Amino acid sequence: MSAFLPFTKPSIDVATIAAVAEVLRSGWITSGPKVLEFERQLSTYFGGRLVRCFNSGTCTMEIALRIAGIGPGDEVITTPISWVATANVILEVGATPVFADIDPITRNLDLDQAEAAITAKTRAIIPVYLSGLPVDMDRLYGLAAKYRLRVVEDAAQAIGSSWGNRRIGSFGDFVSFSFQANKNLTTAEGGCLVLNNESEARLAEKYRLQGVTRSGLDGMEVDVAGGKFNMTDISAAIGLGQLPHLEAVTARRRELARHYFAVLGEDFEKRTGAQLPPGDFRNSNWHMFQIVLPEGVIRAEFMEKMKSRDIGCGVHYPPIHLFKLYRALGFREGMFPVAESVGRRIVTLPLFPAMSEADVERVCVAVREALQK
Repeated sequence: MSAFLPFTKPSIDVATIAAVAEVLRSGWITSGPKVLEFERQLSTYFGGRLVRCFNSGTCTMEIALRIAGIGPGDEVITTPISWVATANVILEVGATPVFADIDPITRNLDLDQAEAAITAKTRAIIPVYLSGLPVDMDRLYGLAAKYRLRVVEDAAQAIGSSWGNRRIGSFGDFVSFSFQANKNLTTAEGGCLVLNNESEARLAEKYRLQGVTRSGLDGMEVDVAGGKFNMTDISAAIGLGQLPHLEAVTARRRELARHYFAVLGEDFEKRTGAQLPPGDFRNSNWHMFQIVLPEGVIRAEFMEKMKSRDIGCGVHYPPIHLFKLYRALGFREGMFPVAESVGRRIVTLPLFPAMSEADVERVCVAVREALQK
């Protein structure tokens, strides 16, 4: 029997494990010099932009909204196909989430639908880069300029992605990244926020740690209601070990994704009725390889067939607006038909750097067999 192949698996090298042990032995395990160094290196990676690290890629979006002054009475547009955190942070600041349907090809926010959803109350837009594939950044920031909107990029899955010759995070407004365990760069749990100026960075620091500003040895003031969102030096040590490998990780993911396309074949969609992801090997970091199952195929049954062959799959993501929390706000079936169709049928196949080409081939054989009528 083959070993179980999960849909994702972090790669932590021996040097990183040793660096974490060194932090543990140092006696300084919460926010300290490692976090500062990680922020410095991330800033360099993002072309010199200011970066602050946090304990998740969720609070980064909430903090960005708070820095932008968004709250009760304001509307924020986002996609229904994302981890629910993307919409929850809008509720956390007291604003109103407004969903727009997705593009059936990219599975990202349809910017035409987003523009149609803009009202006099719209203050911001949160695009999500599903599987690491950005939206059309030129169009996105054109809309933001036209309607005077703040942009909070949910780039949780997009570190290493680009738009043309520019890295995601090296330009734009607020850019939020996640370093959760299944991301291309992990700190176990964590995230960072790319900011625009020193004033925003200082405010981010306040929101990160209870609103506290320190002065001297014993001075302390609090002028905003912050939370407890600081990253630890343990997490930062993992991130510092991961960052030098990021380019190689991205390249390997692209190689594996190309192999998926080659093995599945040009006629895969015609033969099976399933939909492959967009074949973007310039901009996407290939955080995930996702297919959309044919209509009539029950996803749970497909996943069970894959599991019986010791292959793990994921669901990323069910439509947010159909969760009970959002139904209670008035959302219902039929409002975003593309998102609902994709959300019922999307499946994440295994893709991580430690996979071999033979692993990809094994998955492809299983997919074809599971889709046989």
